[in-house]
Amino acid sequence: MEVLEKRIKETMVAYIPYMGSFDKIPELMQEVGEWLSEKGLQTTGRVYGTYFNSPEDTPTENLQYEIGFSFEGVAIPEGKIGIKEVPEHTVLAAVYKGPHTEVGPVIHAVADYAVKNGYDIVGPVTEIYLNSPLEVPESELLTEVQFPVIKL
Repeated sequence: MEVLEKRIKETMVAYIPYMGSFDKIPELMQEVGEWLSEKGLQTTGRVYGTYFNSPEDTPTENLQYEIGFSFEGVAIPEGKIGIKEVPEHTVLAAVYKGPHTEVGPVIHAVADYAVKNGYDIVGPVTEIYLNSPLEVPESELLTEVQFPVIKL
């Protein structure tokens, strides 16, 4: 597995914050995607989940995360949908191939790499979903794991 440092460009995202089981992720993705489509907004390729705590030490009902899409244009928050600008930032990233439910070891490996190579993790882990389970088998799913970092 290769871990890379890269810059993430500033982007606007529409997202839904959620607390509870990860089982809701597909439904939340569909909801955000449909909302953007209804508003006539063009997505720009970033489909993501940002995870604020870990299923390893958090009860399922207390898991906190957000699911979102990047887009072009202007939008205002509505109902459950939030809108925000993600500022340009540096991440350590690695791509994982396989079921989304088995990405945990890659998350740990990227975090370990950060510690061993003089990086400070300055925010929660984000998973960028590079393809869809509607288009490829689980074994072919690609997920980019990203941690926002600063070099110490």
